Amino acid sequence: MFNMLGNLILSRDLVNPQSVEGSGFFAAMTEVMEASGHPNVADLFPWLKRLDPQGLTKKMDRGKGNTLRIIAEFVAERLEKQQLDGAGAEDFLDVLQESYQNGRDEKATISNHELNIIILELFFAGSETTSSSIEWVMVELLRHPEVMIKAKNELAQVVGKSNKFEENHLKLRLPYLEAVIKETLRLHPPAPFLVPRRAVQDTKLMGYHIPKDTQLLVNAWAIGRDPERWEDPLSFKPERFLGSEIDYIGQNFELIPFGAGRRICAGIPLAHRMLHFVSGTLLHEFDWEVDEISRNDLMDMRGRLGLTVRKLAPLTTIPKRRST
Repeated sequence: MFNMLGNLILSRDLVNPQSVEGSGFFAAMTEVMEASGHPNVADLFPWLKRLDPQGLTKKMDRGKGNTLRIIAEFVAERLEKQQLDGAGAEDFLDVLQESYQNGRDEKATISNHELNIIILELFFAGSETTSSSIEWVMVELLRHPEVMIKAKNELAQVVGKSNKFEENHLKLRLPYLEAVIKETLRLHPPAPFLVPRRAVQDTKLMGYHIPKDTQLLVNAWAIGRDPERWEDPLSFKPERFLGSEIDYIGQNFELIPFGAGRRICAGIPLAHRMLHFVSGTLLHEFDWEVDEISRNDLMDMRGRLGLTVRKLAPLTTIPKRRST
């Protein structure tokens, strides 16, 4: 996922054995994401904030500093290459620069620091969320082999068993694969509490008084498992979405893994594309098995807290090239 985003944004792989900087970037971002999601006792006792008893602020600052430094080097290298090659808009960095330079407002410029922050936020928002969701897709399919068979059969019928799953196949109708991804996002929203909100004024909502500047968390995880909204809510049943108009684009409040309203996740189109493309590729190109050693880990559905909720015991499975 890092390399796919790296090519989309900066036209380069970021994680490979030959790139010390790329591996350092991955490690620094992992440190920030894990520290940001760790329960902080200072949230309960604000007077402990300056003491940082768990060292979380220190880890966050160190990771943030390292990620910004490495991103700045990547961006500087990409800009230098752009000047030498004189190429047009090839990646997101080019498009971002072009949009600021061609603005009607003469002040429509962007500083290097702002540029680095935007690029960094794209990696934070687009890598961990997508990769954790794909892991949960595979976990649920391996736990429910009858569902995996249906998804693979649909891909074989629509794409063609002898054809490779390509990006242009996303234009085709794959309702069962779509249902599998929706059901996974219902049970395993990548950010269970979404992005924190803050009340801009004193508000009364459904009998509750919410003072100005109160930080609010929306529990999308609980909403997706609410028995008043979902039949048999704890079971993995993609069929519930077949023929249903419920979607995760913010119009159906019982399914809001990306939020809703004006602050809905801006990356939904990218996430939608990546989830379907990667999941479809994994299912169509490979058959999957779990050995006896890894089966206990597969059945362990506990999550690991971080910027997203990943599986506590990482999925270990055996891919085998499917027979044509």
